[in-house]
Amino acid sequence: MDGSSLCALALRIATGLPAATSGFPFGPETEVCKVAGKVFLLTGDLRGEPLVTLKCEPEYSLALQEEFTSIFPGYHMNKKHWISIEAGDDITGDLLDELVRTSYTLVVDTLPRAKRPGLSAQAVRGIR
Repeated sequence: MDGSSLCALALRIATGLPAATSGFPFGPETEVCKVAGKVFLLTGDLRGEPLVTLKCEPEYSLALQEEFTSIFPGYHMNKKHWISIEAGDDITGDLLDELVRTSYTLVVDTLPRAKRPGLSAQAVRGIR
């Protein structure tokens, strides 16, 4: 997947999730998606190449980094809990969809019940 497609697809998936919002709180170069005010996706660039950064469970992050050359510890984020994805032939739409939804779910699961979106986090995993 090329870089512009990577960012566009990630943003389309993210903004389609319940109560997700997007904006540019860090300037025009970095689009950020949030749920209930908590970040779950950032887009930007690294050395001029498009990049998507997502929240990820530490063990899964390590497994992804071993399997996919286009996935590495989160750029400018906590390296244990975030991953960054750059363009590459090893990144598919289905993989990106899974990773965006997982990031969203990880954030929603930390919210107090009163702040969670109408759909449960478990239900979101099945939305296509």
